[in-house]
Amino acid sequence: MTKLPATLTVGELSARSGVSASALRFYEQKQLICAERTTGNQRRYPRHTLRRVAFIRAAQRVGLSLEEIAAALRSLPDNRTPTKADWARVSRDWTARIDRQISDLERLRAKLTGCVGCGCLSLRNCALRNPGDEQAAHGPGPAWLSTPENQARSTLA
Repeated sequence: MTKLPATLTVGELSARSGVSASALRFYEQKQLICAERTTGNQRRYPRHTLRRVAFIRAAQRVGLSLEEIAAALRSLPDNRTPTKADWARVSRDWTARIDRQISDLERLRAKLTGCVGCGCLSLRNCALRNPGDEQAAHGPGPAWLSTPENQARSTLA
C-alpha cells in the first residue's frame, strides 16, 4: 500500500475535494482552513483539511452560513484530525438549528404547494400576500413564510 503524503497542494486538495482552487483560497481567507507555505510560497494543506472541506460543503448544502461554519471549525483542533467526539460536539450544537430549518422548509413547502401555478398571488389564504405591506413590521425578507407566529397570521387573513 502506498503511503499518502502528509500535505496536499491546492491542486491536489481541489481534485480530491471537488472544490475549486479559488474556493479553497476563499475558505483560507475566511480562516475556515489553513495552509502552510513552502519556501517558494506555495500552499501546502495538512491531509485532514480534506475532512474540513467536506464539512464546509455539507454545512453549506444544508443552508448554514459561513459564520456558523467558522464558529464550529474554531471549536475543532487545528493541529490534528478531529475525533468522533469532536464532530459529535459540533453536531450537538447544530441539532436545534437544523430542526428549526427543517420545520421552516416543511412549512414553506406546504404553503407554496397551493400557490405554484396560480400566478395571481391574490388568493385570500396565500402565504405571499402582503396587503398594505404589513410584513414590514416583522423585518426584511419573507417573514410570513418562515416563522410559526406569522404562519398563523397569514392563514387568518
